[in-house]
Amino acid sequence: MANQVYAHQQQDQTVSIGDWILSYFLMCIPLVGFIMLFVWAFGDQTKPSKKNWARASLIVQAILTILVILLYVLVFATAGSLLYFFGY
Repeated sequence: MANQVYAHQQQDQTVSIGDWILSYFLMCIPLVGFIMLFVWAFGDQTKPSKKNWARASLIVQAILTILVILLYVLVFATAGSLLYFFGY
């Protein structure tokens, strides 16, 4: 009996292929996808595998945002320095 309950709980925790496809389509919508990541990452009704995926996606987006900001600062600082050097 305990094995049947555990097997049923394991099956309930599986994210279906259709659910993953819907998740990826929602992620393609700019603001909606970002909001849904927070809903999935911190919601109580989200399955553990999807919750971990959403948290990992948020971490990767935060790292990439920081890298892009640093790249812009570097590019504009270099451009400003070159313009100053050449007297523009």
